[in-house]
Formats: sequence, C-alpha cells, structure tokens
Amino acid sequence: MTESESLPVVSASGVVAQRQPGQVALDGLRNFQDLILNRLNELGLPTEDVLVTLNQRHALLQTTEHALAALNDEQRARSAYIAKMIMAGSVGLFDAALNYLWDETVIELRKRVIGYDLTYFYAVAETSQSRRNELKTAEDLIKLDDAKLLSGARQIGLISDVGYRQIDHIRFMRNYASAAHPNQVTLSGLQLADWLETCIREVITLPHNTVVAEIKKLLVNVQAARLDSSYLAQAALFFKGLPVEQADTLARGLFGVYTTIGGEPHALDNIRELWPKLWPYVSEDIRFWAGTRLARFLANADQAQAALARQLIDLVQGGSYLPEEIKVTELAEAIEDLLNVHLAWDNFYNEPRVARRLAELVGQHGAVPENLVRQYVKTLVTVFLTNGHGEAVAADPIYLDLIGRFDPEQASLALRSFANAEISSQLQRPLSQKKWSELLNVIDVKITGRPERELLEAVREFPGTPDKLRLESGIKRYLAALPN
Repeated sequence: MTESESLPVVSASGVVAQRQPGQVALDGLRNFQDLILNRLNELGLPTEDVLVTLNQRHALLQTTEHALAALNDEQRARSAYIAKMIMAGSVGLFDAALNYLWDETVIELRKRVIGYDLTYFYAVAETSQSRRNELKTAEDLIKLDDAKLLSGARQIGLISDVGYRQIDHIRFMRNYASAAHPNQVTLSGLQLADWLETCIREVITLPHNTVVAEIKKLLVNVQAARLDSSYLAQAALFFKGLPVEQADTLARGLFGVYTTIGGEPHALDNIRELWPKLWPYVSEDIRFWAGTRLARFLANADQAQAALARQLIDLVQGGSYLPEEIKVTELAEAIEDLLNVHLAWDNFYNEPRVARRLAELVGQHGAVPENLVRQYVKTLVTVFLTNGHGEAVAADPIYLDLIGRFDPEQASLALRSFANAEISSQLQRPLSQKKWSELLNVIDVKITGRPERELLEAVREFPGTPDKLRLESGIKRYLAALPN
C-alpha cells in the first residue's frame, strides 16, 4: 500500500469507510501510548503529565519530513541524534527530544570548527588565558561550554549573525525547557519541528562564505611555511576588503596564535609580517583589547606571553592602547628620557627616537594621564624651544604634531609655561624666541576660556622679549586670574 492509499475500516453498522494515513499514524501513537502508560501504572509510577498530548506528537511527525528535506543522504545517515529526537518526540518526551536536537547541533558545530582551524578558534572563543592554555586538540572542544562554542563559531564566520541569534535561543530553551534540568515548560510539536529546521539550515547545511574560506586558507598558509612577498601583498589587499567585524576576529585569532607558547618560528614570522597590514582595518575596541591582553599576561606573571604580546603592540606603535596602569609608568619614563636626551650633548641624534616613542604612547588623541599632564606639557615646550643652538630637525615635526594634539587644558599650560624659571631662561635665546612665537600660533585655536584668551593677547602685545614676561606686573595679574 502506498502512502497515498486509504485503509478500509468496517464501522459498527457494517458500513465500510476509508481511514486516512494520518489517522492510522495517530491510532498507532495512541496504541503505543496506552501500552506504555498501562505498564507505568502496573509499576506504580505516575502517568499524569508524563507524555505530551497525541495531537502535539502527531504535529511533530507530520512536519518533520519538511524539516529534513534539506539534508542529503549522507547527512541523514550520520544524524543519529536527529533520529533519537524524532523517536523521543513520537513517544511524547519533548523535553528529551530537545536535548537530542541540541546534541546533534553541537556535534555538527564541533565538526565545522575542527575542519577550520582549532588554534585560531580557541584564540577567539576563549578569552580566559588560563582556560585557553588547556585547549589544544579537537578532544578539548568538550571543555568549551556551548555558549562559547556558539559565540566563537559566529565570530570566525562559521555561522551567520542571524543564525547565531536563532541557535542561541534554542540553546537557551535547551537549558531551561529540556530534560537537562527539571522544569515546567510545555513545548509544542511545531516548535520542535521549527527548531529542527533552524539547526539544519543554520548549522548542518550552511555553506561557508567566501570571506571565511579565504581566512581559512590564510590561516593554513600562515602555519604551513614562510610566506613570500607576493602572497603578503595579496593578503594586504584582502585585509582592505574585510568587514570590520571579520578584521577584528582575524586580529584576535592571529594575536592568540602568536602569543601561544610553542609557536613555529615561520608562523611567528608570518604573523609579524601580516600584523601591520591588518592593523589599519581593525576597530579601536580590538586595539584596546590587545593592550588589555598584555596587562592580563603581566598580572598573571605569564612573562613569555607578555613579551610576545608586547612585540605585536610595538610592531604597530600601539603604545597608546596600553591600559592606564602600564601607560602611566611607560609615559613617565618616556617624558623623563626625552628631557634627558635633550639636555645631553648628542641630543640632535637621540631626540627623534625618544620623541617617536612618546608620540606612540600618547596616541592620536593626545591622551595623557592627569597626574602627568603638567610634566608632559612642560617637557614638550622645553624640547620644542630647542637648546638655543640648533633644532633637532627630525624631532621637530613630531613635537609640532604632539602640540597639535593638545586639548584646551594642555594648551593653557603651554601658554603659561613662560612663568617657569627654566623655560623663561630658555626664552633669552633668539632661536627659542622664534620657536615661542611658533608655539603660540599652534595653540591659538585651542585657547578657549576668556581669561586664557586675554592672557594670550597680552603675551602677544608684550613689547619686550618673552623671557621678561614673568616679571611684568600686568602679565602677573592675568596669570593670577587663572586656576593653578
């Protein structure tokens, strides 16, 4: 008998009727249910609210075939947990069925991760360094909780953003409505069938997109052998077209691979080559994340990993993205070093190197910790005014750039710096006087408060040389009106 044929049924009056296949299935479920419930009753076990209603089970079985349509023969043959899900659902144990569906989803997701790049995946999925140290092989995937597995798969592009949200909802329901924990949540047959279709569509049969495929190829090549110049040039073009989120994920992964102890020398060389090419396309969040990772290594006394992390940060002059506690120490040292080399006999040679380091730490926004602002401004004004005998030509553009990053508070301090005895002494020299005028022109637009504007005009109108400014009574009154 084919599926479309009806079954003859003889009624109590002797009239022959046709019984439809759906009714046959429903009757079969009912007979099986009666058998099971009678046995439970004989054993003295509860029978109320143990099984889902027949109609809900029937709805699940009726819609399951549609959900399975996307699977090919090979995929169906290996889907043991889907078979268990349908079996549990047909019996009336929907909470167990949801467990089996999630098991199938996790198994397929792990297969995708293993086929991609485990080291890269672990670097992205697990943010805790201590826990990530335990994740090395495919067998270690079971140590990663489902939420991180799912999130990591989304971040490296193995599942879509939409798919992630849908699958994460199923994960939530599995945790709170399945047999994994005692609960009072009621599931429907249509819900289960819909979730089955979602898992098949968004995980089991979801094709890799081209960006994910290219990133996988890149990761394989990075760890296989030393990359040549032509491949590096192609990689740079690839980075330029990456969506920011994918660039961020790739940066997290490469950073994690690089800072994992025991990396192959050629792989580390390749990452050092690629890192500066990728850096322009990553977000500010990822840049600060790299600095935070360094701080964590240091806090955990992971000195070897801290050294590796610092190599990547220094490679892209990323000092401004270091956490405050690290930046304060290094910035204070850089300010002191700059003043020391400026006062030394070979300052023209040494100043550019230290100035570049200071600029790296300050960053493009000119951010300086509050407790270092006065020292920073005074030192920068001092070196910009020169030693009176000549300019450090290579350093001067760096100083101008840093002064150009002053905020109004820093500009106000620079304007008032003539009141400092050491700077006033510098201003006796003609070259320093010329640089002082240049400084005033740069900070003019940054002077916003009325008292500061009035002081700026008085300084410019002062008829004497700038080294005499601090002694003039009118200038002193303007200074007294300003906050210390």
